[in-house]
Amino acid sequence: MALFLNLVILAALIAAFAWWYYRGRHMGAFKPAFGSAPEIPKAKPQGAMPMLKMPTAKGWAPGEKPIAAPGLKVTPFATNLKHPRWAYVLPNGDVLVAESSSLPSTVSNIRDYAMNRVMSRAGATRPSANQITLLRDADGDGVPEIREVFLKDLSQPFGMALVGDQLYIGNTDSVMAFPYETGQTRITAPGRKLMEMKPGGHWTRNLLANADGTKLYVAVGSQSNIGENGLEAEEGRACIFELDLVTEKHREFAGGLRNPVGMAWEPTNGLLWTVVNERDGLGDETPPDYLTSVKDGGFYGWPFSYWGQTVDDRVPQNPAKVASASAPDYALGGHTASLGLCWLPENTLPGLPAGMVIGQHGSWNRSKLSGYKFILVPFADGHPQGAPIDLLTGFLADDEKFSRGRPVGVALAKDGALLAVDDVGDAVWRVTAG
Repeated sequence: MALFLNLVILAALIAAFAWWYYRGRHMGAFKPAFGSAPEIPKAKPQGAMPMLKMPTAKGWAPGEKPIAAPGLKVTPFATNLKHPRWAYVLPNGDVLVAESSSLPSTVSNIRDYAMNRVMSRAGATRPSANQITLLRDADGDGVPEIREVFLKDLSQPFGMALVGDQLYIGNTDSVMAFPYETGQTRITAPGRKLMEMKPGGHWTRNLLANADGTKLYVAVGSQSNIGENGLEAEEGRACIFELDLVTEKHREFAGGLRNPVGMAWEPTNGLLWTVVNERDGLGDETPPDYLTSVKDGGFYGWPFSYWGQTVDDRVPQNPAKVASASAPDYALGGHTASLGLCWLPENTLPGLPAGMVIGQHGSWNRSKLSGYKFILVPFADGHPQGAPIDLLTGFLADDEKFSRGRPVGVALAKDGALLAVDDVGDAVWRVTAG
């Protein structure tokens, strides 16, 4: 009986992959939906077996590196890390790197099994290091002389924020506070839990402090794609929380954000901005991931609608919620998995305008792959202006069969270099003038 069931599962998997391959060859790709007024194609629901196309994780061969834009140079800042996801620069110039991974999802059907296999092959799931590593480049030559495990035994750590003498860590299930002294290379003191969160689903928990250090913003992704496990499972999800560091109480700051990850302050208007990964299963460019300012009390559609009031018919509706949904500021293309975000002042890198640098981790739910690069969205007068500028490319093979790396977090080093985190490449890249 067991042999028979295994053969049935194998046959179903072969049929499913054949269908995904056929669609990848014959569906074609829409023009990327970018900008403030994108042309978003009509939704074409893909059903229970959505498009699944992922390159095999290959990594970088010795001497290989990403391709930098003209006028820029890229060098390895750190290599042989353990699936680095996020970087944070301390005031003294030390760089903290969160090393953590997605874990395989619970298998309840053939789709789950196939997803786990494909995600593992693509380097998206592996044992999580659950640690933060410190890198110190004391002589300023672009190569750290000190590399130490700064914090260990964490729970899928991601976001980091230093406020005064407290270092806050965004675990997948909590926000923790640890005592910090300038220059220390390791924290052994126990942490203190400030806030609990539900693990699972979109697991990253990014952190961003406000200017006066009284508030901490906490980005939490949804448990599912479109609430298919029920909206009760989505309570406390798909939103950005505001955590008051004085009272240690938190509230929902903005909701309807399927998977907000990177957050940054825009200096002209002083607004909070985020990048959001939109829902899957509606087509190559439908809906696009996006960059948006975030209003206190704002609602951005998920799961009922996208790009404002465009209704998602797959979801039981809430007309009042749809009517209140705000359209995002800037589309980033369909399924680019835009994760990293940081503000880049004008001419920090020579010849480049001010704007938001974004790490696009790369797609899996479209016929032609998208993302797999670091880009700059130019800003003027506090708003996105014009087309995005490629900063680092070369992560994805031209034939789309393998990836050398996958972009994630971005941060500005104390000397003005751009640090670009690459989880499949197990590296942090340093971008400077060419």
